[in-house]
Amino acid sequence: MDKMGKYDAMHKVLRELEDIKNSETSVLKKIAQIEAENINYGFGLLDKSLPDVHDFSDKSIEAIDSIINDFTEFKNKFAKDNNLEEVEADTTEA
Repeated sequence: MDKMGKYDAMHKVLRELEDIKNSETSVLKKIAQIEAENINYGFGLLDKSLPDVHDFSDKSIEAIDSIINDFTEFKNKFAKDNNLEEVEADTTEA
């Protein structure tokens, strides 16, 4: 794969990671909604288990965010090292 192809693949990966983050955020909102509704229902099983699921989803979002940040830095360094920054500027201006 040539350098530009690799750079394009990095953009694709970042879009997919953002999609995963958005999906996980949606899951977390749904969990929080159920937790809030359960205040009225009082189902003990949910009181006991949902906080763990909430915490797991929250940590998943944090991990994905960290990966996105690290991979963005990696992509930017790759672009700089391979003089692809100008190509990036040209595509964002069009």
